[in-house]
Amino acid sequence: MAKLNLFIRICIAVLLVLGIIYLGTQVKFIFTPVLSLFRVVIVPLMLAVFFFYLLRPLINWLESRKLNRTAAILLVYLSIAVLLLAFSVGVWPSLKSQLVNLGNNMPNVFNALGEQLTKLEDSKLLSSLIPADMNPAGQLMNYLNKGFSLLSNSMSELFSFVSNFAVVLFTFPILLFYMLKEGGKFGVKVVSFFPKRFHKEGEGVVADIDEAMSNFIVGRVLVNLALGVLMYLGFLLIGLPYALLLTVMAVLMNFIPFIGAILSTVPIFIIGLMESPSTAIWSIVVVLVAQQIQDNLVAPYIFGKSLDIHPLTTIILVLAGGDFGGIIGILLIIPVYMMLKIITVKLHQLYMRQRWPEEPQLSADSGD
Repeated sequence: MAKLNLFIRICIAVLLVLGIIYLGTQVKFIFTPVLSLFRVVIVPLMLAVFFFYLLRPLINWLESRKLNRTAAILLVYLSIAVLLLAFSVGVWPSLKSQLVNLGNNMPNVFNALGEQLTKLEDSKLLSSLIPADMNPAGQLMNYLNKGFSLLSNSMSELFSFVSNFAVVLFTFPILLFYMLKEGGKFGVKVVSFFPKRFHKEGEGVVADIDEAMSNFIVGRVLVNLALGVLMYLGFLLIGLPYALLLTVMAVLMNFIPFIGAILSTVPIFIIGLMESPSTAIWSIVVVLVAQQIQDNLVAPYIFGKSLDIHPLTTIILVLAGGDFGGIIGILLIIPVYMMLKIITVKLHQLYMRQRWPEEPQLSADSGD
């Protein structure tokens, strides 16, 4: 009877939540200002959370060295400004030159790509393998045009994602400063909303979420940096043009789970094919080798068991996040899933196992 009553209460709670969601869809005009504010704040807030987990260990270390926390934050800000200045002087000119050169040579890139595809189509090896009525070069160019249109749409969405540059530029450092200054007080404030008898469990949930987010963000940065170093060295070894630009693009796009690794390979393959088929093949080999080293050596060492998400689950989450929220949804879906997973597991431990305790298992001796 107790189990039945619990089931009925759960069903009523679910129905109430669904009813609230349905009623919310009928009064969308009430939530329009909230959604507009959310779109303005979400970009600087995401950047603030990202850099908060990156910089917090350094701030804590400086504070442990008897340095005032505010002074430590200002010192880190000054160091970042120096690094940005060094980047603008040492790296950005070369990167900008490659970017401008690639933009100016884009018609030549397509012409060279068409010539290489024609040569491949006329080769004896491919002509013996491909039926005569097929036009692989034309089909591949058609697919590439569709891919570039899709990429341009994604880039336009990305630019609209950061279109309000002034808001991001001025609000992001301020949000980050106060987040770093408050330290762990935010978790204490969240737990204070729980009933007193759940404070201990709430502190555990907040601590688990904080640790998972920290491991995910810091680990992702380290893994992508390692991937970038491996890819850049490989591109230099095979003589791939625009090596620095392609590496930076690949590192940035690899922050997008699953899809980013695929999208970043397309321009690398095209630039390699522009040179020669062998260069294109070797560029793909470099990417595959770097990703295998990342997935099998670097990522397990950095993440360990902290990111226990099945690849199929990642694919489903990314597709769902992209469908619901575009690029913002893709970037947020994995951290949100991790937080919901921690909360769900904790609720299961608190309620389900207490209400429905497992029956004691018979010992091995009793079965003999």
